[in-house]
Amino acid sequence: MTYSDEEPITLSSHALAALQEFYGERDAHAEKFEKLKVAAEERHDGQALSMDAFVEDWNESQFWYSDETATLLAKQLLHGVQEDEVVAVVSAPSVFVALKNLLNSADASSPQPKKVYLLEHDQRFAVFPEFVFYDFQQPAKLPSDLKGAVDRVICDPPFLSEDCQTKAALTVRWMSRTAPRGGTQSPRLIVCTGERMECLVTKLYRSLGARTTTYEPRHARGLSNEFYCYANFECNDWLFRGEAK
Repeated sequence: MTYSDEEPITLSSHALAALQEFYGERDAHAEKFEKLKVAAEERHDGQALSMDAFVEDWNESQFWYSDETATLLAKQLLHGVQEDEVVAVVSAPSVFVALKNLLNSADASSPQPKKVYLLEHDQRFAVFPEFVFYDFQQPAKLPSDLKGAVDRVICDPPFLSEDCQTKAALTVRWMSRTAPRGGTQSPRLIVCTGERMECLVTKLYRSLGARTTTYEPRHARGLSNEFYCYANFECNDWLFRGEAK
């Protein structure tokens, strides 16, 4: 039998329905993404931004925080921010989106940071003007004006490996603004990663005063690895672990 003699391939009604559902979801996702792109470009359209347009890629170790966690972390990162300060979000795009929403909805009299950066490997987030491409394998391959310029930073290294954690910490230290001679002030720092990285994380960020806190971040779709929040400050949402009362 030649190829021309073969009967055309037909799909069952169930297969056709599944295919139509797939294309429908794909088109709906594309529409959401386009709306997000427009909202990001206009910035002040009053609409809240959402992570719904960004499907998690588990091969890239992408696990978005729940809205509650993302907003809490963004609020603490911004707490007491001054207009001359620079904020950086490293590999935590859901916190960045929450931070954008907080800034866009803030009272006109509230201080706004001078600059906000999103350091991220996923090029989909280039829809945001704050996007800076970031590969943890090249921890200092970043715009030179970021060096020693950041006053507030949150970092969520994408992988639970010593290599990734160490290189992400190099990036944070490279970006962090140094205190004036004789000063003791460090950048406001939050690091979120697995509980099993605790010893390494507290060692890597010891010079910035980071310690394990009582707050445990939550992810939108759940995560089997226990997650800890490390910071160099206490607040209404957490205390240093071991000192909680």
